[in-house]
Amino acid sequence: MNVGFALVLIWSLTITNVLAELPVPQNLTLITLNTEYLLTWDWDRDQMTTGNTVTFTAEYMGKYALKRKKKNWSRVCERTIHTHCNFTGSDLHYLGMYVLRVRASADGLNSDWVLKDFCPDKDAALGPPSRVELAPVGNLLDVTISDPLTSTQGSMKEHILSLSYHILYWSLSDDPRGLKPNLVNSSNNLVTLPELEAWTWYCVRVQSRYDYYNKTSGYTEPQCMQTEGDTQRWQIFLYFLVSLVACFLLVLLAYTFFRFYRVLKHTFYPTIQLPAYIQEYLCDSSLGSEMPILFTPESELCCDNLSVYAEVVLPEIHIPPPFTAPPSGLQHDSSRHSRQGSEGSGDSGVYSTEGGSGQQGSSGRGEPIRRDKEVEKVKLEEMGKEPGDEGVPDECLLHCLYLIM
Repeated sequence: MNVGFALVLIWSLTITNVLAELPVPQNLTLITLNTEYLLTWDWDRDQMTTGNTVTFTAEYMGKYALKRKKKNWSRVCERTIHTHCNFTGSDLHYLGMYVLRVRASADGLNSDWVLKDFCPDKDAALGPPSRVELAPVGNLLDVTISDPLTSTQGSMKEHILSLSYHILYWSLSDDPRGLKPNLVNSSNNLVTLPELEAWTWYCVRVQSRYDYYNKTSGYTEPQCMQTEGDTQRWQIFLYFLVSLVACFLLVLLAYTFFRFYRVLKHTFYPTIQLPAYIQEYLCDSSLGSEMPILFTPESELCCDNLSVYAEVVLPEIHIPPPFTAPPSGLQHDSSRHSRQGSEGSGDSGVYSTEGGSGQQGSSGRGEPIRRDKEVEKVKLEEMGKEPGDEGVPDECLLHCLYLIM
């Protein structure tokens, strides 16, 4: 009896330990793209004997550190209910080698660890270029390629120095069977496609490559662009004509604006101002002021009419010379005096300013009279008047004439 009881007890303990163990996660898989790493696994919940929730823990460590006695694992996910864990932000170096592990936990029990080796440089997938742009250059096409991006928006060429591209291009045709794609390999980010026809549509797709581990990405979406050709002469003439008209309109607009600005400036801000004394006359509007002011239409009603008369011309006045007594010898010779008088107004010829007869003009007194007239003319010219000017002579002129005569 004792022996049989002991056998039953040992068998029951063995069954209890088997039932208490948790199954391990299955099918560990890494979903990667450039520097983004996501670890996934499978878990069959039907394997659970109880209905309690199962959680998972995921860790990693450098493969070189497995030989150490004290192993320091870095935990990324702890007690998560999901069947995946993101290792992207775990500072895994792209050229390093790591060991990842996962276990399940439920009701205080833990399953065994499941390990998986991981080398990003070898195992991580390579993504396509982040952007592709086309630009026509005559009858050729320039293809600008942007590198694949890391999880921190950096270039993958920081991790893969020998990154290159496959450029697939073809011309569009009405017959799809006539497509003949061409391939160009280059590690440059700017590639010019050769042997293209002018004014033809071409489509381009680009693929990233890492030949050391024979890694390739998918192709980008097709992008199409038409090539150009030599510019026609009529197009050159049209461009020149349009530019000429535009320049003319621009100059005309600038000149019009300049003239309008000058008119406004000279109208409201004149450069030449009226003298201060004239401005005082114009600004003095008091009724008792004797200064001239600008008349308004109402003030013209109070003004008398102005009459204008022609200039009155006064006749010339000849002042006779002072009377002198005749010589004493001539007073008693009355017959001789009367004979001289009968010869024809000798006195008027000698003393007249108009000039007398030829005999009297040739006398000794006629020459001083002509010289006096010339002196008179010079004095009148110095005074600003001509001898024949019309008008009334002033007092000074009369006095001078009197002295001359």
